[in-house]
Amino acid sequence: MTVMQVYRDSTRPDIESAWARSRLNGIREDAMPPFDLATRNADSFLARAASPVLRRVASELEGTPVALVLADQAGRVVDIHGAARSIRRAVADIGIVPGVELGEDRIGTNALGTPLETRRSLLVRADEHYLALFRGFTCYGHPIFHPVTRRLEGVLGIGAKTSADHRLSALLARRMVRDIQERLQRDSPRAHSRLMSAFQAAAGRRGRAVVVIGDGLVMATPAAVDLLEPADHAALRACAEAVPAGGQDSQELVLTSGRAVRLVCQSIEGADGVLVDITQESGVRRARVVSDRMPLWPLLVVGEAGTGRTTEALGLVGPAARTLDATDIVLIGDTAWAAQLGETLDNDGPPVVIENIQLLSEQLTALLAQRLRETSREVVLTSTPGEHLDAVHAPLPALCNDRRELIPLRRRRHEVPGLAQQMLTEVTGHTRTRFTAETMRVLASQPWRGNLAELRRVVELVASTRSAGDIIPADLPASHRGGQVPGSPIREAEREVIMAALEAAGGNKLQAARALGVSRSTLYNRIRALRIA
Repeated sequence: MTVMQVYRDSTRPDIESAWARSRLNGIREDAMPPFDLATRNADSFLARAASPVLRRVASELEGTPVALVLADQAGRVVDIHGAARSIRRAVADIGIVPGVELGEDRIGTNALGTPLETRRSLLVRADEHYLALFRGFTCYGHPIFHPVTRRLEGVLGIGAKTSADHRLSALLARRMVRDIQERLQRDSPRAHSRLMSAFQAAAGRRGRAVVVIGDGLVMATPAAVDLLEPADHAALRACAEAVPAGGQDSQELVLTSGRAVRLVCQSIEGADGVLVDITQESGVRRARVVSDRMPLWPLLVVGEAGTGRTTEALGLVGPAARTLDATDIVLIGDTAWAAQLGETLDNDGPPVVIENIQLLSEQLTALLAQRLRETSREVVLTSTPGEHLDAVHAPLPALCNDRRELIPLRRRRHEVPGLAQQMLTEVTGHTRTRFTAETMRVLASQPWRGNLAELRRVVELVASTRSAGDIIPADLPASHRGGQVPGSPIREAEREVIMAALEAAGGNKLQAARALGVSRSTLYNRIRALRIA
């Protein structure tokens, strides 16, 4: 029986799902793993807590063909202990050494990367490894959660040659993980105590909805738990991450349930965390309120690509509006487009939406300005932002009596979870599929340079591969699994400035550094710190 036959005949859904994800990641079974050594923190809380446990168990198992492997939450191998020289040599021969990355997205199904993806323990038998290189080993992996923060700190793997007896691996792993977690709790940093104290002080009043969000730590009162759904937790985190150290912020949020709440986010002194006080407001609001007043005509809608300029315009004038798009000029020419413009605005009728005025020539801009002065119809213009609105196209904004600015999605991250779930329901036509809270957090952390259009493409792709159940981060396309929200709006602005300089320089970092007035080494350091690809 071939390996693929074993896989197809397997009745274990966890292995089947892991293989499916491995294929989607474009990994080949016969490939050699990309074992590039990454920087590891050998003095991390996890390493310090686990090292005595690993040494003790390795000595207890001395002479047996068992390897103990510790990896952090990113899948990097932190420590390895072999109970026998032969197993240490066998593990090293296949490239498993401290510093290598064993994430499922890099090497496929394995007993370290897969438990990190699923957050569940897993036995991977020899033929169940995705890469053929590892099929001489049977391994058991058990995730390690911090007992205070409930954060996933890493995973413990127990591996041996296929001829060994693996029946006790699960019991041994659970015992070791329990010991590691006890040591993590004893060594819990003082900052967590400050977060706990702030939470207890704020939650003293019965029925108060309070959430404390720290580095890997989330605490919520029963009132907050009853009020919030998974998408709301991700939205709260996005709000909290925008609060500068020592600062406070207040904003409104419409929850998944439709309830409108006010969030007061207060940075916690002496700790990397934020206290969020949630107050319910009277009534239920729409998920997105554009404006409470009627627009004045002509009206200009300005927004980046993908922010929903067309949707905004049609929402203001109604579906019966006539639409002219400046992108059609490439197909029909200036003369034909000018004739359509005159024919449309010369007569009475329904409102008119004129899209993408940033593409109009100077002559067509002058013509449109003249028609706007003469027409009696309600007109909405749409445009990208930029200096062109103060230069060649300046006559058009000057004639508009109203203007709507659409905020880029990256500047309203707290809306991403709700929007993503709403789009998923629209795409699938049901509510049987939901994003997990961790997936919502990952989505909210993306830069979304394509704004709503990019978010919808990602949702549609996910919906095409999963028709029911929870959507975990591994189900997202590889391009949208990583990335982190910078720690403050200042860092986000810095990131955008650097990216703009790189784009203007055609990717030349030396030219970009000169334009920014910094040294090339400084620019490289900021690119790494801000995780700019």
